[in-house]
Amino acid sequence: MHIQRYNRSTKGIQFLSLSIVGGALLATACDALPGVGADDDAIAASLNAHRKEATVASPVEDSIDAERGVDDCTGDNIGTPSAAKVDIRSDRGRLSSIAVGANAAAWDGHLVDRELPELLRNAGLQVLRYPGGSTSDNYHWLSNTPDDPAQGGTTPSAHFDAYMSVVKAIRAQAMITVNYGSGTAQEAADWVRYANRGGRRYSGPVPTYPGASSAGHNYGITYWEVGNELYGDGTYGATWEVNHKLHDPTTYAQGVVSYSAAMKAVDPSIRLGMVLTAPGNWPDGQTSATSPQPWNDTVLPIACSAVDFVVLHWYAQGPTGESDAALLASPQKGESTLVSYTPDIPTMIATAKSAIVKYCGAHAAAVQIMVTETDSVSYNPGKQTTSLVNALFLADQVTTWLENGVANVDWWAVHNSPFDGNIDPSLYGSYDFGDYGILSAGMTSAKGVVEPAANTPFPTYYGLQMLSQLYERAGGTMLDVTSSSDLVSIHAVRQGDGSVNVMLINKDPSVAYNVKVSLPGAALHGTATVMSYGMNSSAITASHKSVRGSSFSLAVGPYSMTTIKLP
Repeated sequence: MHIQRYNRSTKGIQFLSLSIVGGALLATACDALPGVGADDDAIAASLNAHRKEATVASPVEDSIDAERGVDDCTGDNIGTPSAAKVDIRSDRGRLSSIAVGANAAAWDGHLVDRELPELLRNAGLQVLRYPGGSTSDNYHWLSNTPDDPAQGGTTPSAHFDAYMSVVKAIRAQAMITVNYGSGTAQEAADWVRYANRGGRRYSGPVPTYPGASSAGHNYGITYWEVGNELYGDGTYGATWEVNHKLHDPTTYAQGVVSYSAAMKAVDPSIRLGMVLTAPGNWPDGQTSATSPQPWNDTVLPIACSAVDFVVLHWYAQGPTGESDAALLASPQKGESTLVSYTPDIPTMIATAKSAIVKYCGAHAAAVQIMVTETDSVSYNPGKQTTSLVNALFLADQVTTWLENGVANVDWWAVHNSPFDGNIDPSLYGSYDFGDYGILSAGMTSAKGVVEPAANTPFPTYYGLQMLSQLYERAGGTMLDVTSSSDLVSIHAVRQGDGSVNVMLINKDPSVAYNVKVSLPGAALHGTATVMSYGMNSSAITASHKSVRGSSFSLAVGPYSMTTIKLP
């Protein structure tokens, strides 16, 4: 059985696993992740103040324990047998210093909330992208205002310098999407100048919002994108992106060349990205009167030499077509419904790399791929986005992108807003609204559904936290892995000191698996730290497990993710 007690020294919930051995009652402590637990009084005070500084792990009942197949703290020897293998000598590439990020926005009324930096640091974010998706092509940075308010507004407190204060506070890197749709190359170059070329002799433009610096800054922002999803400007029929220029990929590619020249003339050290369609996802492969060749086949030959990375966006499913099982399978198997289709991630990346090699010549090896927006559903999000399923999907898909050579993956988004999307009871989860944010915006949906207090973490927040436990720090080496079950994903990273971290994701809603993880050639000896998040969790919990030799076994409950930090 399990009971819980509050440990005031660590400000976390501590689980006691009780068992009877030889007539004696034995207790094993399983601690919540430090810094993410709080007692009931703290939670009440937090909610009353509309703040969420910490979360509490829920009590685990015997009946739940038996159903999930969790034995004591580590879950040994219970569940359907499964096998996984880690090749500790392999090398799938090194994790970059910008591997995992999220999107921030100029319309985010909670961007400068006092508690936000600590929350984002604890999530392990390495990048914050700004000014927020399609807002980018309607955004004038100098005034922090939209070009067309009917296409979306901004918040006075979420201007560029405010955003940079958050970036610095969480020790992340910035990624800026400059305005192509309603802006100019000069406006973009001026942004680079203000951000990176400040000083006593600064003579560039000064923003009109309060708190701007008359001397500019030396933020040293490296990564800049030219526009957002410009293929959504009507070129292929659908229109969601603001674009006052000609609507065709040739004009966009020529614009990228002009923007690159203007921006790099100010700061040659910056790295510039341009928009591609995600291979196999609409509108990839489409043609039209203004696009006689598909988007990627048009923009790459013209503009590849002017950029340093290409940008993909991926939302695996379409609204009304959500399926938990299909979503969780999509990173490795792709997905197809009446409203959406996507290949698997390895196929998409192989196709993108092939196009880069074909069109970029000698420059191809220097062109990185970044996925600067991703989430589960393309629009009108429903309950799946705020459920544990989306957290499992996040951890699995982000890691799969990185294992296939992507340099950066940015989740959409830090905050968003509630939507009255698909709440079909077949979808897992208790919320009756959708929200793309990893943190609640504390708002009310159009149908009157009230979100939790602002900055309350949704499950996807903990998905990011679990990734940060797997990666731990930049520079780790991703390893080759195999799993005997399609419903148990495994990912592994070799740290700089040679130790290995392993993540297991159980995508089955009802079956626990007892996974034997083999690491041929390893000589494990000591105590592993086991981090867990799954059904009935409202925080990540930590326990310890003795390991010896070249393998270990661990039971993972239904719909759960587990990170094992091996000694």
